[in-house]
Amino acid sequence: MAQPQGEELQALLKRQEELRNKYLVPAAERPRTTARGIQHAVYIARDVEETILFHRDVMGFPLVDLSDNRDYPGSTHFFFDVGGENMLAFFDFPGHPHPDYAETIGGGHHIALSVTRETYDEVKARLDEREIPYAAFPMGPTLSLFVADPNGLRIELTTEAMGHSLGEYLL
Repeated sequence: MAQPQGEELQALLKRQEELRNKYLVPAAERPRTTARGIQHAVYIARDVEETILFHRDVMGFPLVDLSDNRDYPGSTHFFFDVGGENMLAFFDFPGHPHPDYAETIGGGHHIALSVTRETYDEVKARLDEREIPYAAFPMGPTLSLFVADPNGLRIELTTEAMGHSLGEYLL
């Protein structure tokens, strides 16, 4: 994918600034959200057991539920605790062909999960031990690590605190 350059890039940056000025309200002036948080976000799994082993044993997310998917007989719906009363969930769809992950409109790019430095180091060590590829780099004072699960779902582990972005408190 070709990245914008020159005048095209300047026009895009100008548009970002226009949108920021038009829609971004200072935190003290924002209305309260109507939501309590993400109860669960659901993704599609290629293989239930492989997905469980990765998220439980590598990432450290406890499996908290596994049941039949009421919308698709024989499909498994399973949930992992990712902290803060939030869950990461998956469906499998036996017999249904699915293309591999693709970054596209309406699709996800990655999910970012806030972790302590200790947890960050522990997960990084497990990835190294299992020779699972990832990208890790500092973002200012924050560490971020990006890894793809067996289904292609990209996960970022960040040491940035909840409600922050690039060191700035947003909420």
